[in-house]
Amino acid sequence: MIKEYKIEIAGKSLTAQIGKFAELANSSVFIKYGETTVLVTATSSEKPREGIDFFPLSVDYEERFYAVGKIPGGFIKREGRPTEKAILASRLIDRPIRPLFPEDYRNDVTVIATVMGVDQEASPEIAAMIGSSIALSISDIPFNGPTGSTNIGLVNGKLVVNPGGEDRENSDLHLTVASTKEKVMMIEAGAAEVSEEIMFEAIKLAHDENVKIAKFIEGIVKEIGKPKHEYQQQVLNKEFFEKMKSIISEDEMEQAVFQEDKKDRQEALAKIEARLEEAFTENEEALSELGGLLYKYEKETVRKMILNKSKRPDGRGIDEIRKLTSEVDLIPRTHGSGLFSRGQTQVLAVTTLASMGEVQVLDGLDLSEESKRYMHHYNFPSYSVGETRPSRGPGRREIGHGALAEKALVPVLPSEEDFPYAIRVVSEVLSSNGSTSQGSVCASTLSLMAAGVPITAPVAGISVGLVTEEEGDGYILLTDIQGLEDFFGDMDFKVAGTKKGITAIQLDMKINGITHEIIEKSLLDTKKSRNYILDEVMLKCIDKPRDEISPYAPKIKMITIDVDKIADVIGTRGKVIKRIIEESGVDKIDTEDDGRIFVVDMDLAKVDRAIEIIKAIVTVPEVGSVYKGKVVRILNFGAFVEIAPEKEGLLHISQIAKERIAKVEDVLKIGDEVEVKVTEIDDQGRINISRKALLKNDRNSNT
Repeated sequence: MIKEYKIEIAGKSLTAQIGKFAELANSSVFIKYGETTVLVTATSSEKPREGIDFFPLSVDYEERFYAVGKIPGGFIKREGRPTEKAILASRLIDRPIRPLFPEDYRNDVTVIATVMGVDQEASPEIAAMIGSSIALSISDIPFNGPTGSTNIGLVNGKLVVNPGGEDRENSDLHLTVASTKEKVMMIEAGAAEVSEEIMFEAIKLAHDENVKIAKFIEGIVKEIGKPKHEYQQQVLNKEFFEKMKSIISEDEMEQAVFQEDKKDRQEALAKIEARLEEAFTENEEALSELGGLLYKYEKETVRKMILNKSKRPDGRGIDEIRKLTSEVDLIPRTHGSGLFSRGQTQVLAVTTLASMGEVQVLDGLDLSEESKRYMHHYNFPSYSVGETRPSRGPGRREIGHGALAEKALVPVLPSEEDFPYAIRVVSEVLSSNGSTSQGSVCASTLSLMAAGVPITAPVAGISVGLVTEEEGDGYILLTDIQGLEDFFGDMDFKVAGTKKGITAIQLDMKINGITHEIIEKSLLDTKKSRNYILDEVMLKCIDKPRDEISPYAPKIKMITIDVDKIADVIGTRGKVIKRIIEESGVDKIDTEDDGRIFVVDMDLAKVDRAIEIIKAIVTVPEVGSVYKGKVVRILNFGAFVEIAPEKEGLLHISQIAKERIAKVEDVLKIGDEVEVKVTEIDDQGRINISRKALLKNDRNSNT
C-alpha cells in the first residue's frame, strides 16, 4: 500500500511517499522537497558481523547527474567516485544517526540516499537527512530516533530557515543542525565571523524546526512503523570483569591511564594487558573478551576520575590548554609554511600560490558553484599515531577534516581582485593526540600569513569535550580534549574563528544529544580559548601577513577589460595572446569570460609589460595618445608601426624626424622600437602617427 505524508518546511512542501519503491529493502522513502527528489533506503543484515567490536554502519549519498540535466564529464560518461560534496553529505547524514543505534548492535546497516532531482531552492542534503531518519524510524532496524534536520542562513542580518538560491549565495551563515525532539545531535557550520550570540540563536531556531519534523516522523511511525527486530546483544561476562578488577586494582588502572605522555600511557596499558593475558592463559573465553573488558575498565576509570575528581589523564585543569608552540618558514622553497603544536598534536601546513587557471573545477549538482580558488587538503599518515599501515589516499575522515579547515579560513581570504591567486594549503598531521582538525586551522593561518596572503584576520580553532553522568544531568566540559578524552568522552565540539566571531563549527556526538545549556557554554568556552591561542602563541610568532609573497611564488596581476574585447586579446586561434606572451616573456596569461585577465610570471617587470600590451590592444586610440611600437613595414612614403598587436599606424616620412630625410631607411629599419604619438584618426579608423612630435629639437633628433 502506498502512503503519502506531507509537512510544510520553510514555505515549501515536503512529501514522504512510502511503499512505492525499493520493496526489498528493510524500508524506503521517496522524498519530495519542493521539486528536489531523493530516494532513501535502509537495509540491515540478518545476522551480526563476526569478530568486530564496532557498529558497521555505511551511509552513501549518491548524486545522479540527470538530477540537474547534466551528462557526466570524462570518457566513460557515467558517475564514478563520489564528489567531495557527496562525501561531506554522507558524513552529514551519518553523524546524527550513528549514536542512536544500540551500542552493541553489530548487524551491518546500509543507508543510501540517491539524489534524483534537484531544485536549487530546496536542499537535497536536508531532504536526504530527513529521509534517512524516516526510513530508519519506520523500519524494523533498532533505531532510537527520529531526528529532524534544518539549514539556517543569515541574510541581511536576519536568520532564514532553509535558504535557497539567491539567499543561500548571499548568506553570512551556512548552518546545519540535526536533533531529536529533546536534544541537538549534530552541528555543522561555516560563517563569516558570526558572533557566538547569533550562532546560538540560529542553533536554537534550527532545533525548534527539528522538533516539528521529529513529531511529523513520529506520526508516520505510529501509523505504519514496523516492530524493531531482536538482535544478538553483546554482553561482557560480569564474572570475568570482576576477576580482572581483582588482578588489576583501580589504583593501578588509574596510574596507567593518567599519564601526560601518550606513549607512556600505551606502554603502561600494554603491561596490564600482558598480565591479564597471563592470568587468563587457560581461559579461552576470557581471553576472547579481554579487549572489550579492558576497554570498559579503562573507560570507567577515565570517566569516573573526570566526573568525581575533575582529574584529567594528563593532569591538566578542566579548562586548561596544553602547551602551545608555533613556527613559520620551516621549508624554505615553499611559498609559505607554518607549524602548530598543542601538546602531542602537531600539524605542519604548507601554502602554494598559483594562477587562477589552477582553480578547482567542481562537477556536481550545485549549479551555483562551478569552481573554487581555495583548496585545503588534510593528510593523516599512520605514523602520526604510532601505527604502521599503507597509505591508500584520503578517506572520508581526511576529506571531512580538510573541508572543515577550508570552511574556517575561506571567510578571511582576500578577494580575487585584491589577490588574484589560486591558493592551496596542505595540512600534514605529524603527530596526533586530539583535535588535529583545529590544529590544522591554526597551522594554516600561520602558513597563509607567512606566504604573504593578506587574510583579513587570523583564525584559531579549539575543541571542547564532554563527560556526562550515566544517571542524572551532571556533566563536565573539557577544554582542548586529547585523544583519550575524545575516545571515552561523549562529544567533540570543534569551533574555529577570529576574535570577531565564528567561522566554522563541527559537533559530533556519541550519546543521544546535548542541551542548549551545554551548547552555549561550549561556544563561550571556545571563544575564550581561541583568543588565548591567538594572543599568546600565534600572533607572537607572526602578527600579520607579510607585505610581499615568497620570491619562489609566481607574480600575478589582474586586469579587467570589456567582455567584447576578450576576442581581440586572444585573437584567431590564440594568435594574439601567443604574441603577447612571446613579446613580454611572461609564463602564462589566463582569460575569463567575464573580462578578467590574469598575467603570470616570476618577474614582475614582464607581467607589467604584458599588461601594457593588453591595455594597448583594448584601448581605443585617441588623438594625443603616446605608444611604444615596432616598425613592421617600410614603404617609400613612410613606415607602418604596430602600436599594439593587430593595430598599426602610418608614420609618414615627414613625421619621422625634425629635419627632412631622403629615405625612411636612413632613420628606421624593420623591427625598430619607436615611440610615437597619435595625431589623427580618420572616419575609417585609420591611424596617423608622428615620431617628430616627440623628438627634441636638436642636431641628433633624427637618430
